[in-house]
Amino acid sequence: MTHLTGLVWLLLMLVPLLFLQRALHREIQAVFLILTRHPGVTMALFSLLFFPGVFLHEFSHFLMARLLGVRTGRFSLLPRSMPDGRLQLGYVETAQTDIIRDSLIGAAPLIAGGLFVAYAAIHQLNLLPLWGFVRLRQFDLFWAGFLALPAIPDFPLWFYMTFAVSSTMLPSASDRHAWLPLGGVVTFLVGLGLLTGAGPWMLENLAPPFNTFLRSVATLFGLSAIVHLVLVLPLMLIHRLLTRVTGVDIAA
Repeated sequence: MTHLTGLVWLLLMLVPLLFLQRALHREIQAVFLILTRHPGVTMALFSLLFFPGVFLHEFSHFLMARLLGVRTGRFSLLPRSMPDGRLQLGYVETAQTDIIRDSLIGAAPLIAGGLFVAYAAIHQLNLLPLWGFVRLRQFDLFWAGFLALPAIPDFPLWFYMTFAVSSTMLPSASDRHAWLPLGGVVTFLVGLGLLTGAGPWMLENLAPPFNTFLRSVATLFGLSAIVHLVLVLPLMLIHRLLTRVTGVDIAA
């Protein structure tokens, strides 16, 4: 069971992060739309707010493709509305190749964004103790540590960059298109190893480092979730206040 703790923590942190990320994006768009009353201006402001994260997201795709010898096409950081109603903040075109290179190109934003968030959140903002307080349910210590954050040098810059990057680092559905077939291949190989009697060897040699990796990713998602949680509650209050003052509401 100890070999599964990383997977459990990963799921426990990913689900809140996805929920908080979507909630925060909706609240930001609602506030911008109430203030501007113009969808085009709202889209422009929204894209500008997340520009550092979008740039890192798309550039990491581009760089990974070039490193792997995959041909690239058009590169854009301009937002555009998609037919299904989603807002695409940027894109980079890459040639389709094998599932391993496609998977790595798709995972590039998570790798690059994760490295940046780990550096900024742990070394610049010192959020790791806050993550520990959340895990231990010591919420009084969490809020005490949170209130001390503004005293950190260059706190606004690092907090903003952590927010912008962590909010855009998750691969999109198109980025993940090769993950399912790759997962199928890995599952087949693991199953083949079990059938040939390699199960004990895999548990002893492969499971521990893989579990450590999953726990590290879970910590990264947890730190990102903390940043989103800190922001989503004030944005919800601002949204409600603007609705009361202007008499205009946008369904978030």
